[in-house]
Amino acid sequence: MKNLLTILSVAFLFTACEKEKKTAVNNSEKADAAVTKSEWKPVDSAAATKAWMEFATPGEMHKMLAKFDGNWTGATSMWMDDSGKAASSTSECTNKMIFDGRYQVSNYKGNFMGMPFEGMSIMGYDNAKKKFVSTWIDNMGTGLMHAEGDWNPGKKSIDFKGKMTDPSQPGKECEVREVYTFTDDNNHMLEMYGPNPKTGKEMKTMEIKFTRKK
Repeated sequence: MKNLLTILSVAFLFTACEKEKKTAVNNSEKADAAVTKSEWKPVDSAAATKAWMEFATPGEMHKMLAKFDGNWTGATSMWMDDSGKAASSTSECTNKMIFDGRYQVSNYKGNFMGMPFEGMSIMGYDNAKKKFVSTWIDNMGTGLMHAEGDWNPGKKSIDFKGKMTDPSQPGKECEVREVYTFTDDNNHMLEMYGPNPKTGKEMKTMEIKFTRKK
């Protein structure tokens, strides 16, 4: 009899819990639907088509990137801490616009602490966000860095801010900053900033001065 009462009690609690779960899920779905409905703004087909065409059409910022297509030699300096001592090396970079001038793919080759280094970035200008967007991958990791940046007309530079995996702190990301300065048609520079491994404060970690190959 006791076993029967125990079974009935457990069954009752299980049923009650399931009802509460279903009620909570239903309420959550209704709330999400209400939020989504309130945030959505109807767009007529003509306006949507116009907006999409503007989003998809390369503009002046894309033309600016295209000017830096070609082959480049890079003088690289890297810092592991803020002692001021830099490790120097040379690198090569090839830039090429793809998808009818919408994005620029850059392939890098060089060395890092005596080891072969290869990296690739894809950069573009998002017409809707009015920002430059960039991704980066290389053979020194298995993650992907994503950054967004604003054009600085006075300095002729793009100031990127983004995040990347911090392998020294599993499961966490660190903030990074990149500055591309376009000196002239035959010279540009990339500066990269990240956290000091000892203090966590921002420091300059890399600088590459690019010169167009003749």
